[in-house]
Amino acid sequence: MYPDVRPRRLRTTPAMRRLVAETVVRPADLILPLFVREGLDEPRPVPSMPGVVQHTRDSLRKAVTEAAHAGLGGVMLYGIPLRKDEVGSGGTDPDGILNVALRDVAHEVGDATVIMSDLCLDEFTSHGHCGVLAADGTVDNDATLARYAEMAVVQADAGVHLVGPSGMMDGQVGVVREALDEAGHTDVGILAYAAKYASAFFGPFRDAVESSLEGDRRTYQQDPANLHEALREVELDVAEGADLVMVKPALPYLDVVAAVRAAVHVPVAAYQVSGEYAMAEAAFVNGWLDRDRTILETLTSIRRAGAQQILTYWALEAAALLRAAY
Repeated sequence: MYPDVRPRRLRTTPAMRRLVAETVVRPADLILPLFVREGLDEPRPVPSMPGVVQHTRDSLRKAVTEAAHAGLGGVMLYGIPLRKDEVGSGGTDPDGILNVALRDVAHEVGDATVIMSDLCLDEFTSHGHCGVLAADGTVDNDATLARYAEMAVVQADAGVHLVGPSGMMDGQVGVVREALDEAGHTDVGILAYAAKYASAFFGPFRDAVESSLEGDRRTYQQDPANLHEALREVELDVAEGADLVMVKPALPYLDVVAAVRAAVHVPVAAYQVSGEYAMAEAAFVNGWLDRDRTILETLTSIRRAGAQQILTYWALEAAALLRAAY
């Protein structure tokens, strides 16, 4: 006779389910992306991302303080300048919006949360690409690396804890690491966007940063068809000195998250991007999905796939839900 095996015994009550949960998401696992725009008098809603705003410097300070008090793991900052040019000068200007915002936030919260910054030129270039363009209109990899090195040092001077090189240029992590070390910023870490795909899910983000991109980024971001290429990119970034690596987007690429987690011995992050957020928000408005359950289920699935850190626009809301659940 077989014993009376009933797996459902471990699902009978909320307390029992909490007891045996194999995957748990904590507020400290979550990172909140935040946008700060030059010249605003009050926060400006992003139409394609309900609940997300472009912050003023003052409202950004308040948002980061709230994130720290909520126990989030960190914040990722993006700057939106009033003026753009061919080489993205605003990204390396110490008085540019992103860098003054980093100083504001570092002064406000210190080490109470991890301050991260996007290290890319696309928010600052008039053409919207992630680097300097060559005469033929393609992105010049090596010229772009020189700009990234300068940008990293300026951000580190402003007080960032982790820089996030996201342009998918060959050699970007090594160049950034060398620049930071030579400038004496040996404690500033690198969260490498190691597997960033040329995804349709980035659309609302481009609204948020007022991107001027024409065309696409398929010559430097990864082909959604490729997994092994992602592992090669990750391997190279780790060899060049990445302290953490990231997969972006998250939900459509959970197989990539799992494969990266199995391949490396550094923390793995995943970015639940603007399109993932906007789709669910649209479904919530129409009553098609339960808001709280959907938020927690998506985050749990990303964590279960192997991501230790999750960038999500729901970070504050999710933190409150997680405290109530656990």
